[in-house]
Amino acid sequence: MDGVHYKEMVENVDRLIQEDVILGKKIFLFGHCNATEELIDLLRDRGFEVAAILDNNKGKQGKIYQGIEVWPPHRILEEQPSQVLVCIAARAYAAMADQLRRLGYSGQIRKLVDYNSYAEYSLSADTINRKLQRVERGSSLLHDMEREYPGYFKILCPFSALGDIYYVMSYLPHFLQKRGKTDCVIGVIGRACAEVVGLFGDYPVKVMRQEDMDEVIQAALYVGDSDTFIAHQDRPYVVNLSKALYIKKISLEQLYCCGVFGLPVSTKPYCPVRLREYGELWRVRPGKSVILSPHAKSVTSLRQEVWDQIVDYYEAKGYDCYTNVAGDEKPLSGTQPISPAISEIQSLVERAGTFIGIRSGLCDVLREASCRKTALYPDYNYCDTRWKAIDMYRIEGWENIVVGEEFEWKEN
Repeated sequence: MDGVHYKEMVENVDRLIQEDVILGKKIFLFGHCNATEELIDLLRDRGFEVAAILDNNKGKQGKIYQGIEVWPPHRILEEQPSQVLVCIAARAYAAMADQLRRLGYSGQIRKLVDYNSYAEYSLSADTINRKLQRVERGSSLLHDMEREYPGYFKILCPFSALGDIYYVMSYLPHFLQKRGKTDCVIGVIGRACAEVVGLFGDYPVKVMRQEDMDEVIQAALYVGDSDTFIAHQDRPYVVNLSKALYIKKISLEQLYCCGVFGLPVSTKPYCPVRLREYGELWRVRPGKSVILSPHAKSVTSLRQEVWDQIVDYYEAKGYDCYTNVAGDEKPLSGTQPISPAISEIQSLVERAGTFIGIRSGLCDVLREASCRKTALYPDYNYCDTRWKAIDMYRIEGWENIVVGEEFEWKEN
């Protein structure tokens, strides 16, 4: 979860406490995802425990996260609705809330994060007026972008997700050629995503806040701006590509190549061309170090004992162990923190010789690195499809390992 949405979640939890909504209630969360895990930690910091996590994914049901069991949603009907509060920090709030009501649950439901702020299902005069104001603000931002980059084709990347930006940039030159475009500007959320864009060349980049991006996208859709393209596969702007996954297994890369950009499946992706050397490369013993990456914004975390096993294994082999950290992230116990820029990290892992990370966008950034590379996948299904995360995100040339409940680290 990015910083903007986390701040919003904190504010909403504190509001529930101040308004006495949460006190004395059994708390249930809907949807086991990274945001839900962060919400569990936040609630515990505030002195509240979660009774259970509701999830439609049968592969998750019955599993335990930090002592909290994952239930099928219908089990909420076993509770007294007046004594229950369901909190939702996952993206699919509208569908989850609707499902609970259709099941017959009549208790309170609270949205804690507004990921899609322009999708509000109301025809009240107040709602319509607010949405028109959003379109006006978005149109103003869109015009500012056009004045700054006159005649440029605008590519908007709606979320702060490094892997998605990597896929966009891998296939963008082919797409621009197909559209007959030469000059384009890329709109992204945050500096890290801008750095990923920079790996692929000298593209102009417009860094936005999430709320500004949402309003620009709303304006572009509202006015039908043909010089703006929304490069994302999981949001139903015009067509909902992700629904194809209920029928057929399609990797995320193919969704971008074929679904988002309409390119042939045989299209060869572009690779990063602007890489720099890490400034303190001399610190790292060549071939006898391991770079570990346990942190990810949008992926459910792995058990701490998994990382402990990996660190113990490599320490026993005489390796130096480092944890890649950013911001306020903490290094794994027994490791040293290291914070290369995105453009520098390939040089770092190639000198170290070994990289092991939870499957996240950073793995995409490193997919061409010349070293031993291992991606660890939490054992869950992608959204509510029948496909596992490893089916969607597997990387060719890597060791791709699913980490289930009984997993123990053993190097192959």
